[in-house]
Amino acid sequence: MTLKQQKNLKFLDLFAGAGGLSEGFIRAGFIPVAHVEVNKAACFTLKTRTAYHWLKKQNQLQLYYDYLHGKIERTDLYNLVPRREISSVIDSEIGADTLPEIFKKIDGLLEGERLDLIIGGPPCQAYSVVGRSRDKNNMKGDKRNYLYIYYAEFLTRYKPKYFIFENVTGLLSAKDENGESYFDNMKKLFKDVGYETEYRVLSANNYGVLQKRKRIILIGCSEQKEDFFPEPEQWHPNVKVEEVLTDLPFIKAGEGSIFPSKLKKYSGQYLYDARIRNGNEWVTLHIARAHIERDLEIYRLVVKQWSEQNGRLHYYALPDHLKTHKNHTSFTDRFKVVAADLPVSHTIVAHIAKDGHYYIHPDIEQNRSLTPREAARLQTFPDDYFFESEKEERGWTRPFRQIGNAVPVLLAQKIAERLWEIW
Repeated sequence: MTLKQQKNLKFLDLFAGAGGLSEGFIRAGFIPVAHVEVNKAACFTLKTRTAYHWLKKQNQLQLYYDYLHGKIERTDLYNLVPRREISSVIDSEIGADTLPEIFKKIDGLLEGERLDLIIGGPPCQAYSVVGRSRDKNNMKGDKRNYLYIYYAEFLTRYKPKYFIFENVTGLLSAKDENGESYFDNMKKLFKDVGYETEYRVLSANNYGVLQKRKRIILIGCSEQKEDFFPEPEQWHPNVKVEEVLTDLPFIKAGEGSIFPSKLKKYSGQYLYDARIRNGNEWVTLHIARAHIERDLEIYRLVVKQWSEQNGRLHYYALPDHLKTHKNHTSFTDRFKVVAADLPVSHTIVAHIAKDGHYYIHPDIEQNRSLTPREAARLQTFPDDYFFESEKEERGWTRPFRQIGNAVPVLLAQKIAERLWEIW
C-alpha cells in the first residue's frame, strides 16, 4: 500500500466549476467525495472527468478515449461507470433551500466516514473589480456576495481539519452596503465556527503556469492557531508562452475540430513536466472561431505591431474604417495578442467565451483567436481533459467560459502537495 493510500484524505469541492482546483488535489493524492456545482455544462465536465479517473483506476482508459473520438455517446460513457461515481457530482445551487438535500447526498457518499478537507470558492463576479465596475450597483445586494455564509454551514456540519477558499484579489477591497469588508466579515464568520485563517495572494506564474493570474488563497485550520499556511514550492520553468502552442495543429479562423486532432512532434520538456501532455498524440477542442474580415484585418495589424515593434496596438491607433466604437479612452487594448515570446501570457478570463479579441494567436499566418485547447493549456489542464456543453452535441462556447473561470491545475497541485506534506 502506498503512502497516499494510507493517508486516504477525503475532500469536498464546493462551487467546483470545471474542476481545475479538484484536479490538482487529486494529483496530490486527495480523494474527492463530491463536487457541488450549479452550472450544468460544468457538471457534465465534472462527470466526464470523474468517469476518466474511475476508468483509469480500472486500466480501461480506452473506453474514455472511445468517447473523445465520438465512438460512444456521453450517456454510454456514464453507464460504464458505477452510478455512485457519477452521482458524486451534485448539480445544485448552494442556498438555504437546497442545503438539506445537498447534505443528505454528501452524507450518503461519506457513509459515516470523516471528511478531511473542503475546497472551493464562490463565483468571483461579486468580488472582482471588473465585475463591480460593470454593475450599476457595484454588485451590492447581489446574493453571490454572501455565498460564503453557506460555506460556513458546510464547515459547521462536517468539521474538516482544513479548508481551502480561493477567490479573486478584488475580494480584498470589496465592501457591502454598510461599507464593511466582505473579506473581514468572512474571516470573522470562519473564526466563529471554529477556524483560524491565514491567506496569501499567489501568482500562478510562480508555480509553473505560463500565465499572469493572481488569486487569494485563504486557508482555514481547526487545530492550529498560526503558521499553518501550506507555502507551495515555486517553479519557474524558463520557457516562453510559445511552448504551449508549438505542437498544436496549424489551423486558421473557422477551422479545427472538437474531436481529436493529431499533435505535431514536440522536443521540449515543459508540457510533460507540467503534465499537460500525458501520453496521447492528439488533443480535443482545438477549434477556432470564424471571424469577420474586419476583425481578421485588425488581428493582422495587432500581431504585426507586436512582432515588429514589440508593442501593443491601441484601439485609437486603428485605421478609421476598422473602428466600430466611439469610445477611444477606455478598453483601448481590447485587441491583444497572446505574445509567444514572453514568459507568461495575460490572464485567461471567462470573457473569452464572448469574443476572442483579447486572445489573438501570435502566428499571423493562422490569424485567429485562441482555441479552447490553447486556453486550457495556459490554464495547465491536461490534454485529455474534456470540457462539456449542456447537451450531447459538443460545442466550444461553454468550454471557453469554464476554462476562463477555472483555477490553474498546476497551481492547485502545488498547494495540494504542500498541504499533503504538512498534514
